Amino acid sequence: MAKSSSFFYCKNCGYQSATWIGKCPSCGEWNTFEQEVIHREEKQKGKALTTLIKSKPKPISEIALEEMPRIATGFQELDAVLGGGIVRGSLTLLGGEPGIGKSTLLLQMGLALQKYKVLYISGEESETQLKMRAERICRNPNKNLFILTETQTQEIVKHIEELNPDIVIVDSIQTMQSVLIDSAAGSISQIKECAAEFQHLAKTTALPVFLIGHITKDGSIAGPKILEHIVDTVLQFEGDQHYGYRIVRCIKNRFGSTSELGIFEMNSTGLREVNNPSEILLSHHDELFSGTAVAAVLEGNRPLMIETQALVSSAVYGTPQRSATGFDLRRLNMLLAVLEKRCRFKLGAKDVFLNIVGGFNIDDPAINLAIMAAILSSTADISVDSRTCFAGEMGLSGEVRPVPHIEQRIAEADKLGFQRFFLSKYNMKGLDVTKYQIKLIPIGKIEELLKVLFE
Repeated sequence: MAKSSSFFYCKNCGYQSATWIGKCPSCGEWNTFEQEVIHREEKQKGKALTTLIKSKPKPISEIALEEMPRIATGFQELDAVLGGGIVRGSLTLLGGEPGIGKSTLLLQMGLALQKYKVLYISGEESETQLKMRAERICRNPNKNLFILTETQTQEIVKHIEELNPDIVIVDSIQTMQSVLIDSAAGSISQIKECAAEFQHLAKTTALPVFLIGHITKDGSIAGPKILEHIVDTVLQFEGDQHYGYRIVRCIKNRFGSTSELGIFEMNSTGLREVNNPSEILLSHHDELFSGTAVAAVLEGNRPLMIETQALVSSAVYGTPQRSATGFDLRRLNMLLAVLEKRCRFKLGAKDVFLNIVGGFNIDDPAINLAIMAAILSSTADISVDSRTCFAGEMGLSGEVRPVPHIEQRIAEADKLGFQRFFLSKYNMKGLDVTKYQIKLIPIGKIEELLKVLFE
């Protein structure tokens, strides 16, 4: 006989309470509690605990390793992020903003897997919509791609048992609903229960399952945090809708590294891999302009050459403006304070605007040196050579601090034909300069950058 229990869940963080509360004690949000009635099957009484135990502990030396070949997705960028391909029996969660291309990416992956039977389960789009998108992004679609428009997990499991696919894609986990939980789709308990059912399906049948997840306004995946703990891999699909570039970033991966990322370009025919993003992100000008500098940054394990643009002008409206696109505004104010203190540049009465080309948000501290060079170039109205790049972190005392993985950054700049590379003098220790054709210029303070750059 089924038992009914009623709980109140916070829609924002998943906090559970027996009664309704106005303010959530966990996240501090107001009026986010909703009541959910859960039906559970009553457990059989009178059985001893020992009769339920079927597993047996084994010494780790007696556990045999099973080599399971990975499934190539058809995208080298996505394979690298997953750690070499799709692992059988894995549960992968792909999150991202609305309209960023999550469904397009996985549908395009399903269309490219010609040798495998793929089941695409859609709870948001109709069969006709998916057919129209498939014809737009692929000329030779996978004939073994099956579309199912269903939201009840119990019915989905029946279809999977009949079809016996090789890969399952669920779009999205927030639209799925289990009959075991008496609440609306997208609620905390429904998301948790549906994810647990797909996890059980993946582990018991060695079937790889992809889940598409929505995100909240603060950028986190909607639903309880336990959703990210249940799955094996969490991928974040990022990008600016005004630009064509998309980044697949790995947040959690039980089968590989979390430092990899893949870069795609969105166009009219779907997503296209970008194997060498540095050449695309660099602007090509007929003549040099002041206020631009190239930074050698790392996104995951991949070195990128990204152009930074700065504009320094006199404040017209009295109060100076500070604006940054793709960069933390607080860090920009810190760099401006260092320039004013150490280089005697009077920036207190100047408007400063900063832009990272390509719509990327860069958190790598190595971009600090390039930003300083761009600001100095715009202030003095002297252009920086386009074949010069920078990599260094700025300290509050004006020193140029070393950055990790300097050899990867130098090798990328050398491959793209740059002639000068400004770096911290502390990065020169143990560095073999003979294997690079690029000229390395070590500096220790920001004053040295001003002297060498505009001499």
